[in-house]
Amino acid sequence: MKIVAIVNQKGGVGKTTSAVNLTAALHDRGARILLVDFDPQANASSGMGVSRRCKYSSYDVVINGVPADQAIVHTQWGDVLPSSASLAGAGVELADMERREFVLKQALEPVVDRYDYVFIDCPPSLELLTLNGLCAAEQILIPVQCEYYALEGLSDLMSTMRAVKKRLNPRLTVFGVLLTMFDGRTNFSTQVAQEVRRFFPGRVFAAAIPRNVRLAEAPSHGMPITAYDKHSRGAKAYGEVAEDILKRESVFENRSV
Repeated sequence: MKIVAIVNQKGGVGKTTSAVNLTAALHDRGARILLVDFDPQANASSGMGVSRRCKYSSYDVVINGVPADQAIVHTQWGDVLPSSASLAGAGVELADMERREFVLKQALEPVVDRYDYVFIDCPPSLELLTLNGLCAAEQILIPVQCEYYALEGLSDLMSTMRAVKKRLNPRLTVFGVLLTMFDGRTNFSTQVAQEVRRFFPGRVFAAAIPRNVRLAEAPSHGMPITAYDKHSRGAKAYGEVAEDILKRESVFENRSV
C-alpha cells in the first residue's frame, strides 16, 4: 500500500487532472485505489463523477469526526473521498487542534489498508491542508508543466518537503515527477523536460502528458479521460505512466486472494 500526496503549489500544472486520470488508469489495471480530494475546489471529485451534493466530504471527516468509510464514494473508476467548498475554511479550524498536522493521517488510518494506492489531491498552496497531506503520505508526486517558469517554486516545495521530513514525517520521499502539458512540436517543451530531468535525476516518469483537447474536455463530462476517450493521446499517456507505476511497485505480489 502506498499513500501518495499529489502536490505543487502552482496552480494550472495538471495536478488534479493527473490525480483523476492516474486513479482511473490504475483502477482499470486492477489496482485498488482511493482518491482523497483535499482541495476545496473539489475538481477531483467532479472529475470522477461525484456529485457536489454528496452527504459527507473530506471536511466532515477531518473537522466533524465522520468516519472516512462513511464518506467514501464508490465510482466505476475508483473510490473517492470527495471534497466540498467547506474545506476552504478548514485551515482556520485545524489551527487550534492538537497535532493539527496529523488530522488527515489519523482520519485515513482505518481505511488505507484496503487499498494498493491512496492518492491525496492537495490544494495549490503550501498551507495547513497541504501540510496534512504531506504528513499523511509516504511519498509525493509532483506534476510539472512543460512551460516557462516550470521550475519556479519547486525549490520552495522541496524545502517544505525536507522540513516536513525532518520534523514531522521522516518517511516522506519523492514518488515521482510527472511532466504535463508537453508539446512535442516545440523545442521549448523538450528543453524544459530536459531541465526538469536534470533537477530530478532518475525521478521523472518516461511518459510525458501531452497538451490534448480531449483531456481538457473530459472533466466537464464528469469522467476521467480513460472513459471519455480511451484512444486519445492523453489517455494513452496516463496509461503508460500507470503501467510504469505498477511495474515499479509490483503492488500485486503480496496480495492475498
